[in-house]
Amino acid sequence: MTDCLFCKIVNGEIPCVKVYEDEKTLAFEDINPISEGHTLIIPKRHAENLWEIPAEDLAAVHMASQKVARAIKKALNPTGIAALQLNGKGANQVVLHYHLHLVPRASGAPELPITSWELKSGDIEAIKQTGQKIASAIE
Repeated sequence: MTDCLFCKIVNGEIPCVKVYEDEKTLAFEDINPISEGHTLIIPKRHAENLWEIPAEDLAAVHMASQKVARAIKKALNPTGIAALQLNGKGANQVVLHYHLHLVPRASGAPELPITSWELKSGDIEAIKQTGQKIASAIE
């Protein structure tokens, strides 16, 4: 896609701090990092989100993410790592090209809002109905 920021990075039109690359994926440092080592893994072929990405590209991104996560652990020794992936403007996806964030976590770092929420019991009957709706829509 000609106007996609990440496609321009893949094509070498915009520089990046590359940490990993293979035939299907590219991993590079986020220029607006949440923490040291915040890395993005993207498919080289454009797909906007989880609904559009071909299965082989999705698998390739997640296989690459494991390699990069291991490298982050070895290089930075975080206490944990958050893997975050947003889909659509309603989830605050800013760059509309599928990407997975790997965000290393350190002791004492502020919590990430998406990784910390109040646990409240849900209505089990409503949960069952929603689960049945989703299960019946699986193709």
